Amino acid sequence: MNQIASKGQLRMSLLRWALFIVPIIVVLGFISGQVAGSGEENRWFQALVKPEAQPPGWMFGVAWTILYIMMGIALSMILHARGAPLRGLAIVLFLVQYALNLFWSPLFFGMHQISAAFWLLITIFAMAFVTTLVFGRIRKAAAWLMVPYLAWLCFAGILNKQIVDLNPGAETLVVPAASTQI
Repeated sequence: MNQIASKGQLRMSLLRWALFIVPIIVVLGFISGQVAGSGEENRWFQALVKPEAQPPGWMFGVAWTILYIMMGIALSMILHARGAPLRGLAIVLFLVQYALNLFWSPLFFGMHQISAAFWLLITIFAMAFVTTLVFGRIRKAAAWLMVPYLAWLCFAGILNKQIVDLNPGAETLVVPAASTQI
């Protein structure tokens, strides 16, 4: 009886972390998008020329929900790894890249700063990549859970850059207000 906790107790501890962290990650991501007015209903975004590789609007919500769930599970694994070297660094790196991630939608959709949003995506990718490497030193599974996020960031970066190239005046584009006739 040399164990501090049984394997079952350890699994339940991880589950408790995940049940707490995953919804927070998903809800904050959802709020960021809602506050920014992201998505197909954004009239400014509708006026932009989109790249051929642009997926349908609903796919972004599905993809981000799945990615946020995976990111939340990965963070839960790191939070659960008490006493692991680099744990504190991993948590800080995750929080920084996640905060940058939450700022992307307001920058792109809300402030219409598509060029700045592209450079922010590059920064997010670099931070997420370093986070993933540090996660891998603590829990390999946590690092693997971050890989789809890295891939999606690459895809999003390509789309963002193509939107920049296709819409040279996007930052100053003014879309007339919607009008209704009665």
